[in-house]
Amino acid sequence: MATTLPTAGSAAQTSSLRSRYAAVRVETERMAAPLSAEDQMVQACAEASPVKWHRAHTTWFFETFVLREFAAGYKPFNEAFHWLFNSYYISLGEEIPEKKLRASFSRPALDEIVAYRAHVDAAMELFLSAGDVPDEAVRRIVLGLNHEQQHLELALTDIKFAFFTNPLHPPYRDMAAPRNESVPLSWTKFEGGLREIGYPLDASHPEDFCFDNETPRHTVYVPPFTIANRLATCAEYLEFMTDNGYGRAELWLSEGWDAVIREQWQAPLYWHRDASDKTGWKVFTLGAWRGLSGLLHTPVCHISFFEADAFARWSGRRLPTEAEYEIAAADIPSNGTLLEDGTLHPQSASTQELAQMIGDCWEWTASPYTGYPGYRPLPGALGEYNGKFMSSQMVLRGGSCATPASHIRSTYRNFFPPATRWQFSGIRLAQ
Repeated sequence: MATTLPTAGSAAQTSSLRSRYAAVRVETERMAAPLSAEDQMVQACAEASPVKWHRAHTTWFFETFVLREFAAGYKPFNEAFHWLFNSYYISLGEEIPEKKLRASFSRPALDEIVAYRAHVDAAMELFLSAGDVPDEAVRRIVLGLNHEQQHLELALTDIKFAFFTNPLHPPYRDMAAPRNESVPLSWTKFEGGLREIGYPLDASHPEDFCFDNETPRHTVYVPPFTIANRLATCAEYLEFMTDNGYGRAELWLSEGWDAVIREQWQAPLYWHRDASDKTGWKVFTLGAWRGLSGLLHTPVCHISFFEADAFARWSGRRLPTEAEYEIAAADIPSNGTLLEDGTLHPQSASTQELAQMIGDCWEWTASPYTGYPGYRPLPGALGEYNGKFMSSQMVLRGGSCATPASHIRSTYRNFFPPATRWQFSGIRLAQ
């Protein structure tokens, strides 16, 4: 919990918020800078969105939940955008039937999206400069900034998949080769007992933030457990594959085995056979193809929960629960790779200590995504942000190499359907 937050309604609070707003918005533009207008219109699968849409939707959030409700005299940029760039907030209006095919909308053009962002940014600057920002507006702005950081990471994973499906396989940008060193697998033991998990939100400070699904803080009983000092590596996962891991039904959950057969999985997403590499594989990254031999000691990533679970069974271990992860990560500094490091690919662990708890790869847990005891979603349309997805999803923890450092914490609960592979998702073993 933050302890040095500015006093609510103070000039220091407003100045801090203006700086944070500008920094997050600039980071989105920096992400989009290497991409052409054509790149930003691509939607390679129904689960992804065009970068152009990400830039517009994050702007829509501030216009919808802040400016329209709190900025007197605000004039929307284009009334049609209120409907067009909604995502899943059904209480705000009828959904677009073709929302899964956002790339089919060639208009508005990218220049108009850029103008839309500038229009909203100017209005937000005017609103924040006026002072006396209501606490509820502050909370929504902070939520909007975290929302944009989520979409920043999503946009990077979406463009990676788009470039992977392009027959030219273009790189997003030039990238240095990932660090590829070996750190032996070891184990850290934690005593069992009653422990507190969840974010200790200070409601008296509107800038103190967590997502509603991280609350309320509550007591859980956790038996003694041990957890791996690092994420599972590509070399270890290759051993699983070599031992016919994708062909042994006894290792898989039933739904996972169905996915293996249906999708014909033989390796993680972005791995392709390549006789020129001594491992027989190459891997597509945001810096283009790399031989697997140069990535063997980096964390395996872009795998589903089903693959993570099967690998854990093959290893004679299991995946940690989200409570075990949070207990293990509670006092660990950020010692993994995050967006600001600029690698855009997970790096190998550099210490024998408990490492990569924050950053490198989102870690699949054994926990289904449900509400904590006493959980209540936010009131109104914002209550649709997290709560309505608490079905048929699994929890991931820890952030990734594409997660902004100011966005992640040990209590953060990400969630995806168990067959999802396009995020930077990896494996940490427990026993």
